[in-house]
Amino acid sequence: MEANLLTMLQREDSNGVATLRMQRPLQFNALSEALLDALQHEIDAIAADPAIRCVVLAGAGKAFCAGHDLREMRSHPQLDCYRQLFLRCSRLMQSIQALPVPVIARVHGVATAAGCQLVASCDLAIAAETARFAVSGINVGLFCATPAVALSRNISPKRAFDMLVTGRFIDAATAADWGLINETVAEEELDAAVARKVSEIVAKSPAAVRYGKSMFYRQRQLALDEAYDYASEVMARNMMEQDAGEGIDAFLGKRQPVWAF
Repeated sequence: MEANLLTMLQREDSNGVATLRMQRPLQFNALSEALLDALQHEIDAIAADPAIRCVVLAGAGKAFCAGHDLREMRSHPQLDCYRQLFLRCSRLMQSIQALPVPVIARVHGVATAAGCQLVASCDLAIAAETARFAVSGINVGLFCATPAVALSRNISPKRAFDMLVTGRFIDAATAADWGLINETVAEEELDAAVARKVSEIVAKSPAAVRYGKSMFYRQRQLALDEAYDYASEVMARNMMEQDAGEGIDAFLGKRQPVWAF
């Protein structure tokens, strides 16, 4: 990755956990083209790395992510430029969901527009009680169409549409109640809460988690009978994994399982 991209995103790996921290604090981690490229580069690298078992996505400074970089967008007022920008962003969001390991959004400050889309695209999200969420493009004459895709797959259509056409902010408690995030904690406890969730995930069978994430999203797009057929095949294949045999034997033997890595 080019040096200028490295300054946009910090990656730290520890015990199978990759933490990606967006590094544009003065711009509230707005998604410039360079930051989008940096995120895509790391997500692609993680997808090919069997040693990574969980990802944490965070932002430096006072905010998680303020969405697209509007100043940069206005500097290239051509339709093809905008098409390519939103396609690149959409690819990133889909890559996060397609990643074979869980991605946890660590949210503080604001998550607006494409920043809210990032939260909705992650598998799990834990936020500080002071965090706020909005898809506020409508306030500048731009309907948040691509954020609407992820948002409407997290919360009810009427709540999503309300946010999209009013641009209003919701607080962390409301976001949790609506299903946009999993949990809210005091800001000083945010890192500890994320660490607890990571620990819960990495304590499980890596094979089972990978089977599970892929299956979870695919079955949601299928008809009920197709979903059960697909889930049955996935579960049968999962049963053939060493971890499944070890886990069941450990349960029957009343001992802790030892997972294959």
